[in-house]
Amino acid sequence: MPKGGKLNDDGSNPALNTYKRKKYVWKLVYIHILGYEVDFGHPEVLVLVRSSKYGEKNVGYTALSLLMRGDDPMMNSIRSDIVKDLTKPTAAGKSSAPADAAQALAICAIANITGLELIQSMHTEVVQTMVAKSSSANVKKKAALCLLRLARTNPKLVAGRDFVTQIAQLLQDRHLGVLTSSMSLLYGLASQAPNEYESLIPYAVHILGMLVLKKACAREYLYYRTPSPWLQIKLLKFLQLYPHALAQAADSGTTPETSPANGSAHISQLTNIISKILTETDVSDSINKSNADHAVLFEAVNLIICWGSTSQQALRDGAMKLLGKFISVREPNIRYLGLMTMAKLAQLEGSGESIKKHQATVLVSLKDADISVRRRALDLLFVMCDTDNAERIVDELVAHLVIADAAIREEMVLKIAILAEKYATDLRWYVDTILKLISISGDHVSDAIWHRVVQIVTNHPQGDLQAYTAATLLVAASPRRCHETTVRVAAYILGEFGFLIAERPGMSGEEQFRILHQHWTTADPATRAILVSSYAKLANLYEECRPLVAPVFAKSMNNVDVEIQQRSAEYAAMREAFSPEAVEDLLREMPPFEEKKQSALEQRLREKEGDDSAAVVKAARPSAAERKRAAQSAAARVAEEIQSRPQTADEGPASPMRNGATGGNDSEFDRSQKVGIPKEVIPAMRKAFSNLCTSPSGVLFENALLQVGVKHEYVGAQGRISVFFGNLSKAPLSHFRADVEERDHLKMQKQGTQGLLDSDENGGCTVAVRTQAKMLLSVEVVAPFDDAPAMRVSFVTEEGEYHEYPLRLPIVATCFMEPVTLEAGAFMQRWRSLEGQDRECQEVVKAPPNAPEIDEEYMDRIASIITNGLKFGRCIGCDPTPWTVSGAATFRTAAKDMNGNNINVGCLVRVEANPQAGAFRVTTRTLHPLCSKAVKNVALVSIKLA
Repeated sequence: MPKGGKLNDDGSNPALNTYKRKKYVWKLVYIHILGYEVDFGHPEVLVLVRSSKYGEKNVGYTALSLLMRGDDPMMNSIRSDIVKDLTKPTAAGKSSAPADAAQALAICAIANITGLELIQSMHTEVVQTMVAKSSSANVKKKAALCLLRLARTNPKLVAGRDFVTQIAQLLQDRHLGVLTSSMSLLYGLASQAPNEYESLIPYAVHILGMLVLKKACAREYLYYRTPSPWLQIKLLKFLQLYPHALAQAADSGTTPETSPANGSAHISQLTNIISKILTETDVSDSINKSNADHAVLFEAVNLIICWGSTSQQALRDGAMKLLGKFISVREPNIRYLGLMTMAKLAQLEGSGESIKKHQATVLVSLKDADISVRRRALDLLFVMCDTDNAERIVDELVAHLVIADAAIREEMVLKIAILAEKYATDLRWYVDTILKLISISGDHVSDAIWHRVVQIVTNHPQGDLQAYTAATLLVAASPRRCHETTVRVAAYILGEFGFLIAERPGMSGEEQFRILHQHWTTADPATRAILVSSYAKLANLYEECRPLVAPVFAKSMNNVDVEIQQRSAEYAAMREAFSPEAVEDLLREMPPFEEKKQSALEQRLREKEGDDSAAVVKAARPSAAERKRAAQSAAARVAEEIQSRPQTADEGPASPMRNGATGGNDSEFDRSQKVGIPKEVIPAMRKAFSNLCTSPSGVLFENALLQVGVKHEYVGAQGRISVFFGNLSKAPLSHFRADVEERDHLKMQKQGTQGLLDSDENGGCTVAVRTQAKMLLSVEVVAPFDDAPAMRVSFVTEEGEYHEYPLRLPIVATCFMEPVTLEAGAFMQRWRSLEGQDRECQEVVKAPPNAPEIDEEYMDRIASIITNGLKFGRCIGCDPTPWTVSGAATFRTAAKDMNGNNINVGCLVRVEANPQAGAFRVTTRTLHPLCSKAVKNVALVSIKLA
C-alpha cells in the first residue's frame, strides 16, 4: 500500500518503479514455484504485460502464464492487450529485442493459460497469426504448437475440412522448423479425425522425398548428416494413419507427376523413399547417429506393416533382412526394437518363411540378460510359430522354462499353453506338454490352463484321447509328492473318464481311488472339493469303491469348508433320496462344453498385453490344426445327432421342414383306446411350462415320440406365438392335429402347416421323420385373465396307436406387462391406495429343500425374476431391508373405454424373504382381482424354480 493509501484504477501500486515491480513479480513467481497459492499482486503483473519494454513484458507474460487462469476476472481487462501483441508484430520499445518478440510471448502465454473461454475467444487470432505472410518462422512455429495445445484441450475447436487449406499452406513453407511444428499439429489433428486430412498425403510424401532422396536440408537441421530425422519421423507416423488410402492408390497404378497434389502420383515416390531408407540405414559407430537413423528406419518398417499384404514383397524382404541384422547386434535397445518390429512384420502374409531363418537368433535372445529383450524374443517366437515348427519351438520354450526366472515364467507358461493347443496335430502331444508345464512350473499354471485341458479332452471323444489322458494323469498323480494342479486335473479326468482304463492292469477303480486319496491330507479346500466329486463318480461306477468312499463322506460332512461339507452331505444322501437310475443319471460324465470364439487363455493374454499386441493378434487367428479339429467335431456331432435323435423342435424356422399330404396314413385306429401323457413326463412338463412363462423360447413338452417347442414375443396387448411340433420317432406321425382353445379374453388368429388345424377328426397332416409341423398364433388380450389357454395335440403312430396330449400354452397375464419405474414415495402411496380383499393376493412359499441359503445373491436372482421374467419395473428405495423386492407394471389390453382409450390395469408386487425360515411371501395388488391372482401365481412358480 503506498504512503498516501491510494492505488491506480487498475489496482497497481504507483509507488513502484520498473525495477521494484519486476523484483516484486519475480518474488510472486518464486512463491508459486514453492507450491503456495498466490492470489495477490496480479495487477502488477498486468502492468508489466502492458509495458512497451521487452524486459518488463517478458517478466509480465512469464508471471501471467504461471499465476493466472483463463476464468480469472482480471483476464478480461488484459485480453485486448494480448490480442494486440499477437496481431501486431512491432519491436518492443527501443530494446534490441526482435520484432516478433511480443508475438512470441503472447502465443506462449495463450498456450499455457488454462480456461475454455480464453481458448474459444483467442484461437481464431492464433490461426490468423500462424498463416499470415507477415509472420516470421519463429512465430509460425510457436503458433502451430500453441494451436495443437488448444486443440487437445478442446478437440472440437478446429474444423478439419475448413482447416485443411491452411495446413496445406504451412506444408509448402521452406523453413524446416515451420514444417516440423506444422507436422506436429497435423499429426495431432489427424489422430482425432483421420478422414478430414487424407488429402494432405501428397504434401507429406513430397516433403519426405525432399529430405530422403534429394537431401534438401538446411545445415542447422542436419543431425549427424541425417536430414531432420524428427521431421522424417513425424511424416512417416502421419502416413501410417492411412494404410488403406495408400494401398488403394498403389493398386490404381498411376504414374508419378511433379505436382504433389496430383492424385496417386505420390505412391511411386513413397516406395522409392522407403527403399532408400531400408538400404542406406546401417549400424553406426556414433550412438547419436545410430539412434536417429534407427528411429527413422523403424517408422518406415511400421509403415510397411500398416500396408499389410498390399506392400511390395521386395520391401518386406528388405525390412526382414535388415531387422535380422539388428537382432544380432550387442546394443540392447536396437535388439529390443528389432525383435518388437519383426514380430509385427511377421503377421503379414508371406513373411512366415523368411522369418523362420532367424529362429536360432531369436532363441539366443531368449537367454538375454535384459528381461525386456527376453519378453520381446518370446513374443517373436510366439508369432513365428506355425504347424511346421510348432513342436520344436514349444519344446525349446519348455526346456528354457526350467532355467527361466520367475519374472517371465507366468507369461511363458501361458504362451506355451496357447501354442500347444493351437498347433497340436495330435492332442495327446498337447496333453503331454501341459503336464510338463505343471511339473516344471506348476505354481505359474493358472486354473484357466488346466480348465482348458479338461474342456478339450471332454469335447474330443474321437480316438483314444480321453483314455490316454486318464492313463497319463493316473501315472502323473501316483507319486506321493506331486503338484496341486496335477491332483486337480487328475481328479476331474479320472472321475469323468477313469472307466475307460479300469480294465487295464494297475488302473482299476479301487486303484484310482487309492492314488487320488493319498493326496487328501495335503490338498487345499478347492482340490478337496474336486476330489469329493471324483469319489462320488468312482463309487457310482465301481461297487468296490463304495466302502472306501463312505467314510470320507461321513467325516467330511462336518468339514469347516462349506463347499466340501455340502458336497459330501449331498453325495452321501443321494442314494437314499433317489432311485439307482436317477443317481446314475446325475453322476454320468459331463456333456461337451460350449465352444466359444475366444478361449479363456486368449482372453487372459489380451488382458495382459492389450489388443495391439502381436501375440494377441496371432492368438486370435485360427490355425489349420484348429480348423481341422473344429470340422471333425462338427462332423462327429452331426453323425451322433443323426444316429441318436433328430433335430430338435425348438430350433424353429431354421430347421428343414417337409410336410406330407393331409391324412397321410389311412390305417385303422381306435380312438377310444387313446394314449395320454406318461406320468413320468408330467413333472418335467409342468416345469417346462413354468419356465416358458418367463422366458422367450424353449421346449414345452418332450417324450420319445414328440417334441413341442415354443417361441413367443409380445408388444403391448399383442403377442406372436410360434409352436413347433418335431417328430422324434423313427416313423411318420399321421393324422397330426393341434386344437387351441378359444377364450373370451383373447382374440386369436391361427395359421399352420396344411392340415394341422383341421377340425375333422380324420384329417390332420403327416409329420415325417426328422421334420416339423408349425403353428403360428397372433393374439390380442382384451380383458384380464388368470389361466392359460389349452392346446390338445393328437396323432397316430405307425403301429396304429392314437395319442392325445392335453397341453397349455404359456400365454399368461405377465406376458402383456409393461414395466413402470416409480420412486419410493409414489410406490408406497399407490400400494396403500390398493388395500382391500378384492385387490390383494398374498401367499407364502417355502424355498425348495435343495435351494441354497437365502442371501443377497439369492435376492438378486429374485429381483431378476421380477424385472426380466414378470416384466415389472424395479422400485428402488421403498424396500426397508435387502430381503424385500418391489416392482410396478401396467397390464396392457386392447379394450377401449367410452373415450376410445385403451383400458390398462396398474399392478404392484412385493416379494419379502425370511432367511431364517427359508420362505418367501408374495403380495400383489392391482385394480382387478384376476390380475392380482395371475401375477401372484407366476411369481410363486418362478421363485420355486429360482
